[in-house]
Amino acid sequence: MAWFDRITKTMMLVVGVMGLVVIYGGFFFLLFSGRNVAVIHWLFLLSPWICIYFGLTAQQQLGVRAWFARKWSRLTR
Repeated sequence: MAWFDRITKTMMLVVGVMGLVVIYGGFFFLLFSGRNVAVIHWLFLLSPWICIYFGLTAQQQLGVRAWFARKWSRLTR
């Protein structure tokens, strides 16, 4: 079963990185060409990061959560 988890995590990373390139590339193209980007829902910009997060190892996910906790606590002061 460990091989299945490793393959699934690798595919999540690949899909996330490719989504990052395609979605953000299109977003910045529309933004810099002067077209309206209001039609792009914020969830589309967030979804590649979710795939990348779930493609990380458990230790890396803990590091990401700790980083967000430090950032959030600094913002709320």
